[in-house]
Amino acid sequence: MRHNIQLLLIVSMLLLVTDIGFAQQFVHPGIDMNQADLEYMREQVLDGKQPWKSAYDLLKEKTSLNFQVKPFAHVISGPYSKPDIGGKELSQSARMAYSCAVLWYISRDDRYAEMVVDIIEKWANTLRSFDENNAKLLVALTGYEFCNAAEILRYNYPGWQEKDTENMSRLMMSAFYPTIRYYFPVANGNWDGAIMHTLLAIAVFTGNRELFDNAVYHYLHANANGSLIKYIYPTGQCQETRRDQGHVQMGLYEFSGAARIAYTQGVDLFGAADNRLALGLEYSARFITGDSVYAYGVPSQRERFKYRSGFEYCIDHFAAKGIDMPYLKELCSRTEMNNPASALWKLTAFRDAFRQKPAELTDVQESKIAYHAGATLEQTRPISQSIIEVNDQEDLQTILRANAGSGKTVFLRAGEYKLKQSLIIPSDIHICGEGRSTVLICEPTVRTAAILLGDLEAKNITIENLIVEGAKEHQDAYDPNSGRFYRTGRYSNALAGISLRGEAGHTFSKVKLKDLTVINFSRSGVYISDAKGVEIDHCDFTENGAHVVPGPRLQHNLMIQHSSDIIIKDSRFDTSIRGCGLVLDHCKSLRVENCEIARNGWHGILMAECHNGEIRKCLIEGNDGCGFMGEYLHEGSSRIQIKQNMIQYNNSYGIQTFAQRETDIKDNLYRWNGKTEQQEYLSSEKKLQLEQLNE
Repeated sequence: MRHNIQLLLIVSMLLLVTDIGFAQQFVHPGIDMNQADLEYMREQVLDGKQPWKSAYDLLKEKTSLNFQVKPFAHVISGPYSKPDIGGKELSQSARMAYSCAVLWYISRDDRYAEMVVDIIEKWANTLRSFDENNAKLLVALTGYEFCNAAEILRYNYPGWQEKDTENMSRLMMSAFYPTIRYYFPVANGNWDGAIMHTLLAIAVFTGNRELFDNAVYHYLHANANGSLIKYIYPTGQCQETRRDQGHVQMGLYEFSGAARIAYTQGVDLFGAADNRLALGLEYSARFITGDSVYAYGVPSQRERFKYRSGFEYCIDHFAAKGIDMPYLKELCSRTEMNNPASALWKLTAFRDAFRQKPAELTDVQESKIAYHAGATLEQTRPISQSIIEVNDQEDLQTILRANAGSGKTVFLRAGEYKLKQSLIIPSDIHICGEGRSTVLICEPTVRTAAILLGDLEAKNITIENLIVEGAKEHQDAYDPNSGRFYRTGRYSNALAGISLRGEAGHTFSKVKLKDLTVINFSRSGVYISDAKGVEIDHCDFTENGAHVVPGPRLQHNLMIQHSSDIIIKDSRFDTSIRGCGLVLDHCKSLRVENCEIARNGWHGILMAECHNGEIRKCLIEGNDGCGFMGEYLHEGSSRIQIKQNMIQYNNSYGIQTFAQRETDIKDNLYRWNGKTEQQEYLSSEKKLQLEQLNE
């Protein structure tokens, strides 16, 4: 058995570990900017250079030294700031503090520094708690501005005293930190982006290495929506792309802000996952500024042409690293520096170390693995000599029953086919839709699954190029996170997508699923058992498998049991809430190739008691368990090859196996799986995987 690990990626991972785990001394000042960056900013303003001089003039004009601090003991911030008791005043104070600190550094006018000291002291002596829906978000969006202000003055302003450090530390550690210390990854990802942004700032100001390391680990490994890998997909699409573009820009700004602080301290989160942050920024800016993008689902048009300021430092950073950001540049060119916030962001956007840029820049590249999986955007007609056309007003079940065993193609024209009962699939039938415009969706009367097998001796079943929808209604552009809350409930409708249950002793065979999207089911998206000859090609089984009876970790995006001659290729198995991307159990002769298996709530791939299998050229990332788990139940698997996969940012081992015999593991690329340097755990022990109470 061989299990080679490419040296380059292991070395790069170890360098990141070294930066995080052993760089004991913080750089001060060292939040958004270090000392050289501050001096560079001041030098450009005093020399009259643009855009620094114009930004400084505007910030100075709009920053009044007559500002009155109005602290509150208990700040209440509801959804969209309704109600708002003290939230507006806190936000104004945070922005004023950061603005005044920057103005003092450039002008050396002590009135600005005294304003910062006064703001911090009054809030530190008054604030006791935060409450209501937006409490965490308000803390997260204001904390890093307070920290930046205090950090600049603490290490530069002669009038800064020890009591000022005590006031700031007390404010952060007594009121801010307790509110956000446990993050909030089940919210949309912009929340944890902002929370990490502020926790990193607090860690630097208070000199807390453990907190800093925790936030960095969360940035790469958080569950739900809370990590970079969960927020930005390998194509550049973001978790909130289908929600609205305002929140997308907010999320990207906050993840970028957290990466900026880490970089000041020598930890490169900008470059994580092959510059995933740059990919998300470019993808989103491209769409927001008017160009088209490929998306799973439909990008929301809400706030599409509203441009957020403040991304100039991302352009500066990636240009220094040799990466071109043409769409983000276009977005920034459409923003106007017409308020103090945009002036502050412009002033602080540039690093001294990045004065010189490479002459040639390259574009960031999206992943091509399983790209364009699922039902097609284009409305296509099947190629067949015998086609029966159906529209969404006809009785689909009656038509299938009448053509059972015929080998004909039942062509579902564009429309929404509402199923009142499970659709029973007969033998020798080809069901084909017109891509994403053909949707099968269940009425509340449906139980068990949207589609069921109708004949234990069935053969030659093909389902192709349509969507099987598990949500209450099919929406192209919506907030996917809201649907997860419904499906996660124990008493939500326990419904599977496609359930083809064969039995031993029968000859169920030749099943093909192609260009198929199965999404939003609380139970498994697709379940197949006791079949000989299964082909899954260019499919997208996503957001299936939640915490419904009979319990978590029993429902997955795709589960195949007791089957043989299986080919799974060019497909996507992502974001199961509580299950795996792909489960293969008691199967023989199987091949999984060029698939994306990512962001699932348990393992990426779970294999048990399988023989003669191959996992090759897949992207397996961001899963809450292992990338690949080879489980022992009674004998263990054998003759399994795991080769040439990219396995990264999973929360446990890249590959973990028990009692797996004649296994060939080699040429896999590992990055940052789990918390230790060990990326594989290959055990000959016949050990069951038992419940862990801390999971």
